[in-house]
Amino acid sequence: MPHHVEAFVAKMTRAGIDPAAVTCFREFYLRYRSGQARTEVREEDIRPVPDELMVHFEDLPPAAPTAADGTTVAIRLNGGLGTSMGLTRAKSLLEVKPGLTFLDVIARQALATGQPLLFMDSYNTRQDTLEHLARYPGLRRSGLPLDFLQNQFPRIRAVDGAPLDFGDERDWNPPGHGDLYLAIQRDGLLDHLVSLGCRTAFVANADNLGAVPDPRIPAFMAAAGIPFLMEVCRRTPMDRKGGHLALRHDRQVLCLREAAQRPRDGDRFEDIERYGWFNTNSLWVDLIALQAVLRAGHGILSLPLMANPKTVDGIPVVQLETAMGAAIESFPGARALAVPRERFVPVKKTCDLLVLRSDLYALDEASGELRQAPGTALPMVDLDEAHFRSVTHLDERFAEGVPSLRACTALTVRGPVSFAGGVILRGRVTILADSPKRLPPGTYEGTVRL
Repeated sequence: MPHHVEAFVAKMTRAGIDPAAVTCFREFYLRYRSGQARTEVREEDIRPVPDELMVHFEDLPPAAPTAADGTTVAIRLNGGLGTSMGLTRAKSLLEVKPGLTFLDVIARQALATGQPLLFMDSYNTRQDTLEHLARYPGLRRSGLPLDFLQNQFPRIRAVDGAPLDFGDERDWNPPGHGDLYLAIQRDGLLDHLVSLGCRTAFVANADNLGAVPDPRIPAFMAAAGIPFLMEVCRRTPMDRKGGHLALRHDRQVLCLREAAQRPRDGDRFEDIERYGWFNTNSLWVDLIALQAVLRAGHGILSLPLMANPKTVDGIPVVQLETAMGAAIESFPGARALAVPRERFVPVKKTCDLLVLRSDLYALDEASGELRQAPGTALPMVDLDEAHFRSVTHLDERFAEGVPSLRACTALTVRGPVSFAGGVILRGRVTILADSPKRLPPGTYEGTVRL
């Protein structure tokens, strides 16, 4: 079967894709067609992470408040549209508090700390993001751009390995956040950051407002000579389907086993006692160490390649992707930082957004951070997807106000329920309705049938 590699190179070149990304895809494609795409990490290849490779957030020594000013650059991954919530613009433009979007909160944090801020945008999010950030002229500094662009890879027809050829955006896929290490080199951005005195990059998803810079972390990395630090959280039963951290037997280095790399049978992937840590996708990277690793790989970081099967308009395709956290294997001396769950508050569904909009979180004006109310725990929220799946539905059903969740431990809603303002929920609450109903103001606990 022909490889079609030159057809892909020609397609990417015609589309104006960065030559380095073309070279990278060519290598990935040849690995995929020769069966070298890493689709499984076997149980016999890994073991649990030993304690000596873990650093604990609460044990970090203090650092001066200005210890990381100017030497740490915050990079926010901002390529997602939030299509799972019915969005067609950058998810970071969602309102999280009245008049404030994810972008507003992140920008205010950067202005409060004085740290440089960059966004890794996609072709889909760049214009809207830059237009919104124009209201914060203080973010521009030292000749740095506000963003850099994630690459895009061509989709592969599963039947014959040829390029998908609709002639529009359906032909392309984002290459995963592992593309960070390639994209940041474009136009000399990585070298420019180092020349400006930036020593460390703090990388996190734009939809995770719990991930905030902490000057103790880069100070500890510098003192201990750690080139790469991954923030991890304890796995709970709710996390057992997701990936986990492990140690490779052969090279004695930390690694990630993602859900896409799970063996089909005979493994302990969901054993949260054996594999107790998951990647929050918040990373701290020594930029000088990153330069060295990239030079050794001629500009390409050798990451485990995932061949993800998809269907586009009825046509089976394969998307070649890499994960940013998988780079932990490429940095000798990399460690994992165990952090409290408060640093991992991603918004993947409307139920997550509801929690963030509630009185469980408040904006700290001095730091610009969105902080969880002291002494509270986050409730498990399960909203009926038939009626709450999209942000439009969420806004309509909570148009009068978001209920108080400070005393709520779990909320389940089934049916087309709208909420009045002044609703307080306590303990475990289940709200049921067979037809459109409005929950009046008041305090509720237990099961409520409307």
